[in-house]
Amino acid sequence: GLFGVPELSCPEGFQEAQDKALQESEQLVQKACSTPPGPEIVMIFDQLSDALCRVADLADFVKIAHPDCAFREAAEEACRNIGTMVEKLNTDVELCKSLRQLLANKVVMDSLDPETRRVAELFMFDFEISGIHLDEEKRKKAVNLNIRILDLCNEFLAGAHLPNKIDQHVLPEHIRYNFTTDGNYLQVAGLHADCPDDLVREAAYKIFLYPNAEQLKRLEELLASRNSLAQLVGYSTFAHRALQGTMAKNPETVTQFLEKLSDQLSQRTQKDFEMMTKMKMKLKPQNSKLMPWDHPYYSGVLRAERYNIDPSLYCPYFSLGACMEGLNSLFSRLLGISLYAEQTRRGEVWSEDVRKLAVVHENEGLLGYIYCDFFQRPNKPHQDCHFTVRGGRLREDGEYQLPVVVLMLSLPHSTRNAPTLLSPGMMENLFHEMGHAMHSMLGRTRYQHVTGTRCPTDFAEVPSILMEYFANDYRVVNQFARHYKTGQPLPKNMVSRLCESKKVCAAADMQLQVFYAVLDQIYHGKHPLKRSTTEILKETQEKFYGLPYVPNTAWQLRFSHLVGYGAKYYSYLMSRAVASMVWKQCFAQDPFDRAMGERYRREMLAHGGGKEPILMVQGMLQKSPSVEDFVDALVSDLDQDFETFIMDS
Repeated sequence: GLFGVPELSCPEGFQEAQDKALQESEQLVQKACSTPPGPEIVMIFDQLSDALCRVADLADFVKIAHPDCAFREAAEEACRNIGTMVEKLNTDVELCKSLRQLLANKVVMDSLDPETRRVAELFMFDFEISGIHLDEEKRKKAVNLNIRILDLCNEFLAGAHLPNKIDQHVLPEHIRYNFTTDGNYLQVAGLHADCPDDLVREAAYKIFLYPNAEQLKRLEELLASRNSLAQLVGYSTFAHRALQGTMAKNPETVTQFLEKLSDQLSQRTQKDFEMMTKMKMKLKPQNSKLMPWDHPYYSGVLRAERYNIDPSLYCPYFSLGACMEGLNSLFSRLLGISLYAEQTRRGEVWSEDVRKLAVVHENEGLLGYIYCDFFQRPNKPHQDCHFTVRGGRLREDGEYQLPVVVLMLSLPHSTRNAPTLLSPGMMENLFHEMGHAMHSMLGRTRYQHVTGTRCPTDFAEVPSILMEYFANDYRVVNQFARHYKTGQPLPKNMVSRLCESKKVCAAADMQLQVFYAVLDQIYHGKHPLKRSTTEILKETQEKFYGLPYVPNTAWQLRFSHLVGYGAKYYSYLMSRAVASMVWKQCFAQDPFDRAMGERYRREMLAHGGGKEPILMVQGMLQKSPSVEDFVDALVSDLDQDFETFIMDS
């Protein structure tokens, strides 16, 4: 069976696994309701969470990644049913009462350790945001709103990726071959951002982003429903509800962070846009105004011209085997951890090229498993991501339930003449996703509810982004980057050039992220919105990005992150700021410093979500960072390295 779960040897097994989980959860609910206030209540709640998550998390992965459509559909159905059950439990008054009695009992609460206290509070928070404190009619309304939001999210996601069609005669003949033909129509399925032909990029931008009335309605209803739910359960906006318990704590801090960052970036962004405009004038003198479809393309042209970082020069040094060796050696020196390939049993994996790694600590033994789903295959989503399939926790029998995760990438297969070779971007992504995996392996909490990456979104990306800093450090890269044919190491100046090339137009790239994050905050802020979502987009784009809005486009309808990162899109920037501070202060001097590695594990990875994120950051940096510190960390990363600049000049 998939992941060694016996029921999942066929799609129908999902029904069986789901029924079992629902049965187990009913027994646990009864047990919780009849147990007196004490730490055992928290244990029972966590068992309940684990019983449901063991099916839901696994199904979450299978529904998007399994090559067999029957498995995907069965998993989708299981997700829906478990989701409905979770919403019901979150509004179960009797169940909540047992937890409330514990939280109200000061003597018992004072006797609990901080992690147990925090987990009890987090479970209570889940009840409260589902409206447990409301009367029955409002509670029903909250459940229905939650179910409606779930459906709208799925519909919006599907709509965000649908291609747009256009009569092929509308487009000049010489650019039609760039798009897929469908009878008399052309299908435009993306922005074609890397295409050298300006006209193709312009056409793709205007057609792909042309507003779809149904999708617009979905977005408006999604934002309004989220707002209604937040207000129903006592928050002034959805953003206030979403940011409870995060590093930022509230929307006001996020807005302050984004505005200060934008101010600090503005001059650099202007310079970047000027450089791109000059490049466009040089290549296309007849039409030199910089437009939104130009930014990704011309920043790439500038990078290539200035630093000659053709990926094909780098790929031979980054074979998948070499990169995995590099990670293994880094984890071994920093954390005392090794990765071992393990044989899988029949039916355990969903594709024969999936590899299973055992993660082993030199003293503590086996920590968990990572399934590596690294290679391209038809219908596989193109996103690189990390999935928790089973969370770690201390079981009732005193044994530790080992965490199981999947890392999904889209690498090319090896050929007859060469192993799988990674571009620098792919190598960095591999390190990034491995950062998440290590968080999952080392966040060995007592409770599954806060294991590994189950922590606030604006902290969850810190371990993964920190790994990118290691991936860009010559001392680390030099340990493993060898030419697959000659064994030659990657020359130092090639690594320096690669790192410096990433700073070309980096301010403009960051400014674009600020614009998306501000837009997300406004959409999830005070309702009713003052203007339509498209008018807000136009206004925010002009204020926080600088390139003109293009009439009859609605980029927000393709903004799929509004689903998973509603009111939290800023998280990536804030996590990067923290990762930058940790790197500079703790690892830049010596990326293999074992004592720092142990401190990093102890202060930041070990707690999962069982400790307040800002306290973990304070423990690591030994100071409490301010909004200004976050902004400075991001901006200082944009400065050119003087040594490389001189060397290249």
